Amino acid sequence: MCSIMKDKVRFIDLFCGVGGFRVAFEAAAQAFEIETECVFSSDIDAHCQDSYEANFGERPSGDITQIDEKNVPNHDILLAGFPCQPFSIIGQRKGLNDTRGVLFFDIARIIRGKRPKAFILENVKQLFSHDRGRTLKVILKSLKDLGYFVQCSILNALDYGLPQKRERVLIVGHQQPMLFTFPKPTQPYKPLTEILESTVDDKYFASDYIRKKRQSSHKSSYYPAIWHENKSGNICSYPFSCALRAGASYNYLLVNGERRLTPREMFRLQGFPDWYKIVVSDGQARRQAGNAIPVNMAKSVIKKLLPYVASSPDHAPILRGGD
Repeated sequence: MCSIMKDKVRFIDLFCGVGGFRVAFEAAAQAFEIETECVFSSDIDAHCQDSYEANFGERPSGDITQIDEKNVPNHDILLAGFPCQPFSIIGQRKGLNDTRGVLFFDIARIIRGKRPKAFILENVKQLFSHDRGRTLKVILKSLKDLGYFVQCSILNALDYGLPQKRERVLIVGHQQPMLFTFPKPTQPYKPLTEILESTVDDKYFASDYIRKKRQSSHKSSYYPAIWHENKSGNICSYPFSCALRAGASYNYLLVNGERRLTPREMFRLQGFPDWYKIVVSDGQARRQAGNAIPVNMAKSVIKKLLPYVASSPDHAPILRGGD
């Protein structure tokens, strides 16, 4: 274990959803014995605000477009999982022409006004290829023009201990030069036996018709397994989950071809600890989990960046002990 001598690190949590970035940030800081303080959070969704408040004791502010950056407290690190629908393969690929895509520029507006030491942004994998890469170029240029060193990479939650194939773009920026590199993959991922609940309510089981149809067309070599139905109706199964999706069909993922995932199982697949309170309906929980950032993956990135931000003013890390 290593520790860092530094004052409390202050961060903000934009487009915070249910707080996956915050769970990851606070867990990473704890590993370094760093004190943290979330000084501002924001999300427009009232159900997400309910979940965030139930777990962190504070209700996020609403529409970020209506918040003057001067009213955002000073902070060391900005976290933002900005809306992914405009860049997602599920959406219509309008990108920055979609009003939700333009929300990126509200992040840029706050970075310009508050000058945090660093930021971490997250979006869907398709951001890399959207509009032949031009959308990402606009985003990266905008951040570099603000005076930041910027790096980006595609990471997969499956490579960071979670049994879910979920690829995301992570963008990291920092004011001063530093030896930041994205974390290397870690293996193995957690087995499904540590994710799945032993007792499940009957309401989560698919109809006899669906179960028979699945099992007549597919035989899995894995148990337990999560069966996945793609857009063409083909079924495949793995000892991990395909990416959770907020707007997927009701039977998109079935445990052993028989039942849907429970809210707790979905949150576990995203790396949320069991202390995290699920206070919304099953439908909202499914939506919230499907939109969340994988906690383990975010934590791995934060742990690579945090020592620099939480160290001396010249950003040379002051570490004690060893891992």
